[in-house]
Amino acid sequence: MTTVYFVRHAQPNYDNHDDVSRELTEKGLADRRLVTGFLEDKDISAVLSSPYKRAIDTVGEFAEKSGLEIEIIENFKERKIDSVWIEDFDGFCRKQWEDFSYKLTDGESLGEVQARNISALKEVLKKYEGKNVVVGSHGTALSTIINYYDPSFGCEQFQKIKGLMPWIVRFRFEGERIVDIKTYDLFENT
Repeated sequence: MTTVYFVRHAQPNYDNHDDVSRELTEKGLADRRLVTGFLEDKDISAVLSSPYKRAIDTVGEFAEKSGLEIEIIENFKERKIDSVWIEDFDGFCRKQWEDFSYKLTDGESLGEVQARNISALKEVLKKYEGKNVVVGSHGTALSTIINYYDPSFGCEQFQKIKGLMPWIVRFRFEGERIVDIKTYDLFENT
């Protein structure tokens, strides 16, 4: 069995509008300890991440403590919305969840994000078969992965997890066949 723990990044600094370099806030940096604590007894063989700073930094403390290098996987990056900052993010999200092909001029559709992320995940399943791995991820990218395996996960469920940062979703596989999906709210017992 292969287990993949997707870790949605901790709280980012939304004042930085650059998706690639957006860093964690002080709260986000502090909340990384919840991720590290959760993962420390999971027998992790590899730490992978989106190339975006907030995702790398969220899993970075665990990787360092475990003596593991972070492998950057470009296709795990978050959805590109557009070349400009979107003020009505909720309205935009609703349109995308209603139509997986909807996108703005310079952006990606949820269908494109899902295809890119699932392709990367299938490569991970081949490379790390039978192992436990961690992937530093993002809310929308991760939600499209959940939706791929559980189509009932849609806009309503996405809205419920929007504020959960960090958030962990465990996927277990036999080969490429999904066995189960389990979510973890790291703040439940804090």
